[in-house]
Amino acid sequence: MKKVLIAILLLVPAVACAEKKPVQNISDYTIAIHVYSSEALLGSGMQQLSVIIAEKHYELEANTNTKVLPVGDYMARISYDKIDPNQEYVRVYELLFADGTTRRYTVVGESE
Repeated sequence: MKKVLIAILLLVPAVACAEKKPVQNISDYTIAIHVYSSEALLGSGMQQLSVIIAEKHYELEANTNTKVLPVGDYMARISYDKIDPNQEYVRVYELLFADGTTRRYTVVGESE
């Protein structure tokens, strides 16, 4: 009985961490993103996406424990955007997935 109780107590935090929280307002996700390449960067735990947003090509990165996102179309919103006077910027897109969860990706490259 004691072993069962210990096992249950050890599983509770794992189950709580695995719980996915749905997005509160999906109408905020108005930016269309087409993912045409997805790569797990082994050893770093990072995922790198090659995407098209408004006819521009970007490289996005997120920490995902080496998961690969299927290519296709996603909706997103900008969750952080800072532009310096010299036009250099830091931008983070939050992608919305079919199950209502989201993940944040940082822009790490841009091309035409």
